[in-house]
Amino acid sequence: MFRKHWAIVAICVAIAGASIVDATLPVPSAAQVASGGIISEIRIEGAQRVEPETVRSYMTVQPGDPFDADRIDKTLKALYAAGLFSDVTLRRESNALVVHVVENPLINRIAFEGDHKLSDDTLSAEVQLKPRQVYSRTKVQSDVRRIIELYRRNGRFGAKVDPKIIELPQNRVDLVFEIDEGSLTEVTSIGFVGNEMFSAGTLRGVIATKESRWYRFFSNDDNYDPDRVTYDRELLRKFYLTEGYADFRVVSAVAELAPSRDGFLITYTIEEGPRYKFGDIAINSDFKDVSKEELRAAIPAKTGDWYNADLVEKAVTGVTDAMGNHGYAFVNVDPRVIRDPEKRTVGITFNVKEGPHVYVERIDITGNVRTLDKVVRREFRLVEGDAFNSSKLQRSEQRIKNLGYFKKVDVTNKPGSAPDKTIMTVNVQEQSTGEFSVGLGYSTAEGALANVGIRERNLLGRGDDLRIDATVAQLTQQVDLSFTEPYFLDRNLAAGFDLFEVNQDNQLFAQFNQFSYGAVGRLGYQLNESLRQILRYTLRSDTINDIQTMASPYIREEAGTRITSSVGQQLIFDKRDNRLQPTAGFFVSLSNDLAGLGGDSRYIRSVVQGGYYYSIFPQWVASLTGEAGNITGIGQPVLIEDRFFVGGDNLRGFQVGGIGPRDNTTQDALGGNTYYVATANMEFPLGLPEEIGVTGHAFVDVGSLWGTDEKPIAGSFISDSAALRISPGVGFSWKSPLGPIHIDTSYAVKKEPYDKRQLLHISFGTRF
Repeated sequence: MFRKHWAIVAICVAIAGASIVDATLPVPSAAQVASGGIISEIRIEGAQRVEPETVRSYMTVQPGDPFDADRIDKTLKALYAAGLFSDVTLRRESNALVVHVVENPLINRIAFEGDHKLSDDTLSAEVQLKPRQVYSRTKVQSDVRRIIELYRRNGRFGAKVDPKIIELPQNRVDLVFEIDEGSLTEVTSIGFVGNEMFSAGTLRGVIATKESRWYRFFSNDDNYDPDRVTYDRELLRKFYLTEGYADFRVVSAVAELAPSRDGFLITYTIEEGPRYKFGDIAINSDFKDVSKEELRAAIPAKTGDWYNADLVEKAVTGVTDAMGNHGYAFVNVDPRVIRDPEKRTVGITFNVKEGPHVYVERIDITGNVRTLDKVVRREFRLVEGDAFNSSKLQRSEQRIKNLGYFKKVDVTNKPGSAPDKTIMTVNVQEQSTGEFSVGLGYSTAEGALANVGIRERNLLGRGDDLRIDATVAQLTQQVDLSFTEPYFLDRNLAAGFDLFEVNQDNQLFAQFNQFSYGAVGRLGYQLNESLRQILRYTLRSDTINDIQTMASPYIREEAGTRITSSVGQQLIFDKRDNRLQPTAGFFVSLSNDLAGLGGDSRYIRSVVQGGYYYSIFPQWVASLTGEAGNITGIGQPVLIEDRFFVGGDNLRGFQVGGIGPRDNTTQDALGGNTYYVATANMEFPLGLPEEIGVTGHAFVDVGSLWGTDEKPIAGSFISDSAALRISPGVGFSWKSPLGPIHIDTSYAVKKEPYDKRQLLHISFGTRF
């Protein structure tokens, strides 16, 4: 019996100890409420800001209900779950239920300390708690997790957040998040397991995540990002599928945090599998009036070539477009893949069937705050009531992205109000379209230069483009004002104007200066997806001045000011994959101008340009570009300000104005009436990390310039020849953080005795 008493005492002491330990935590208490009897009334105590009726609304018992322990307990939990009270006590006084509450304090303000890499505004937008809201421990802990996750998304996995409260009068508190941001958690090592056909260095170039290096100070690709690692898995899969490895899979991608918590080690485990070639490629079509030969021509893949998943996707698009050209809007092209592991071939049968008849019911646009709906809607290749076409849907999405107004563009379709209707939804995320640029640079053609520009590409959200640009260089000073309305009168007409003023120093090659100003009116329209025409009218004034005493008499004769009034057009056919950095495709351009509608100059001028680009290997791009032009006077000689000058940027190996007709006595360049230039170029990697942005190129420039209308002058002789000039060379380009830099060295191996050579050509420019 004695031992039993001591056991009971020990249990009581243990319970009491546990109560003391947990005394700091809000523990629901309804121990003083005994069961039995009916609740006659409910009294609320301690409520200050919260109305008693609000407290009662959370309770699960009401007057007239029995005193039931389970229901009382549920009431207690419901009051805590409301998040309004830091403590709740229920007790029974006779037949009354007394509810005593201690209200959570109100938040007076929220502050952040220690945040240097993320602004207060960024953090405030992330947390859920706001000033004048009720303080809640649960919400505070939730906000702590949100802040830590925000820092992790910014590459700081060692970040720590400690919430503190400062008590104030009237049951108010200041909430302070003390933040230890930690250092950027970089990727110190990227390894691959299972790669046999491609080196680790090659695969590191495929993925978006990069190893930390000193030269990546302008990039965050070397910061660990779980989402980016997931994206890398897809990049690896696409790479191997384009190289013929149809069985490839990423087994795992494991990121291990170093013990110092300042870097991650990422290991990709992969299975390459065998390499496949295309087997039999067949077409099974339900459309008898469209020949299989025509559809086969739209398929870029050939039997015997290495398997490439990209070519299969292009084939689906090509066949769909080919059927669309025959008026079949509802076509479903299903590539059926037949893999033969023994022969290591992938045979494909393209099943071309009539798809369900679905029409566009509605186009919804969301996310655009500043940009008008019509700016997005007019880029669609589909309108309400059209037959739905997935290729046109993809093209519409690409056109909206090409606007450059949005950071993110998602175009999706969902079922409409009927089985044969679909609703297309465009969700966009706007980005800044205003630009202010200050530029510094150097060019062997212009010398040192400075540039200031202001541009708004989406003026008033209407898609209008306004640009003001000023350039001051050693040899040229220029001011431009340009405005373009891309859809004039809500039609596919790009209307605009340009105002310009140019002061050009030509003393280095011709001993005269030229001052020009004027205006250009433009009207352009798209004939189809690849063909565009631009009509223009130009009114300009040109003054030849500052002619040196020893200048050529042919130049001195043309001193003075002349007005030119001309109309012109430009026809552009462009099939390049990228207009700025093409790797495939071609373009052709024809430009014509007729001067003489008033003014002092009368001529007809034509210029044709073209280029072809072909990717031999990844990052190896061969190109052949060229242009040619002619200007012919109408009833008068062609003036020097209207002639062509060749050399420098358009014919490396020669100075600006380095070839063409030249006064044999003064060595002044006089310009020519006819010219052509062409370049064969090979761009290749230099073995440096791709993100450095340095590539090499080898080239051969050829060209010629000849012909003037100058009449012989006693004592002067013009050297002029249409002979071919050839200048091979090498160089490199660097996409530096401060702007593109191009350095070329070339030597003219075929020239005329009077030509002016130039060994080094430099072009450096930056805007920031």
